[in-house]
Amino acid sequence: MKYLVKIFVVTFLLLIYTHAFAEQKIVTLDMKYVLNNSKAGKGAQDFLKKSLADNTKKFLDIENSLKKEENDLLEKKNILSKEEYQKKADKLRKKVIDYQSQRRTSLDKIGNQRAQAKATLLKSIDPLLNSYIEENDISLIIDKKYTIGGKTSLDITNLIIEKLNKELQSLNLQ
Repeated sequence: MKYLVKIFVVTFLLLIYTHAFAEQKIVTLDMKYVLNNSKAGKGAQDFLKKSLADNTKKFLDIENSLKKEENDLLEKKNILSKEEYQKKADKLRKKVIDYQSQRRTSLDKIGNQRAQAKATLLKSIDPLLNSYIEENDISLIIDKKYTIGGKTSLDITNLIIEKLNKELQSLNLQ
């Protein structure tokens, strides 16, 4: 009789334990894909790529101008007096330092815009995920990059992109 009670208790606990985990719903989400392929994400990427290309072209023109100025100065080195050559060389150095500072500032600005765009997208996605969790009784959402495999029916990436596109059309970067 003593063993029968132990077997009953163990069986009962196992049934409760397996039933508790049978109710868990786990889905995957490809966060990188959501950030890159939503309307707002694509718009932000296009804007940032265009800004980077424009800045690269602008700074390449300035760099070529500075190189030309340097070559002209080197050609005139023997013609100019030492003091005048030194003044022009110092002026050129100041221009180069200013160019480097502007370029660094421009790249930092683009980097900050990228970080702000990502943060804004993530803030917009969070309430969508929370409402999806509540509506569908989801226990856990895992980023797809941390999974090895699973059913494709458990991937909610496209659903979240559709909801995000309805809620957030663009990020208005400037």
